[in-house]
Amino acid sequence: MYAFHGTPPVRTSRPRPLRRFAGVAAASLFVLSLTACQDGTGFKDGGEATASGSAGVATEGPATTVAPSTAPDSAPDSAPASAPASAPAPKSSAAPAAPSGAGERVLCNGSTTRVTAQPVSRPLDHMLITVKNTGSKTCDLTYHPVLRFDEMQWVPAARPETRPQAVVSLAPGESGYAGVLLSAADGSGEGGTTGHRLTIAFQGRTPLSDGGASATPDLPAAGVAYDSALSVTYWQRSSADALGS
Repeated sequence: MYAFHGTPPVRTSRPRPLRRFAGVAAASLFVLSLTACQDGTGFKDGGEATASGSAGVATEGPATTVAPSTAPDSAPDSAPASAPASAPAPKSSAAPAAPSGAGERVLCNGSTTRVTAQPVSRPLDHMLITVKNTGSKTCDLTYHPVLRFDEMQWVPAARPETRPQAVVSLAPGESGYAGVLLSAADGSGEGGTTGHRLTIAFQGRTPLSDGGASATPDLPAAGVAYDSALSVTYWQRSSADALGS
């Protein structure tokens, strides 16, 4: 296969001067032609065999080192012997296909999810943030949401006791949650005000790093009241865990 024994000769590219010879010379050329044809060169007449026999000495080792009496047996056997050894190589060198979905995890953020923020009746003075993965890949909710009402100049604290054991990952269509304490139940909070616009920022793989696009979920028309007790949980897998119920 790789010695090109099956390649047809280009017989039209050379003249056939040997047809002008006769007698003993023609008989000798016929014998050389027959030997060359059996040697795997593929030439059919005396002129081609003599001309190509010289080329065979330079390009085909087996044809020049084997005597004419053994050429019919050794030349055909030597070519197929090398083909099976190299033929399986393309299959064995091919890398196995990667498992479906491998390496496709991304961060959850405002561009890959739909985010809602809704005050709840129980527990009092709480709001539930819901993040639904609307993308085609699994996304990770890292750490906790970073909240900002309107133009406020401080960052609400995250409650450390709510930190989960592992990062919350959402398959396409799944939802994650965070709970927001809006104000102190005992009235100890200060600077009470009403927020009309909420921006939720997402964190990256390290704390407080940029996790991508933020979200601005709609709030009730009357706004949301909060004070200095404003705080948030880490991301949770269930709304019950987010609200502590």
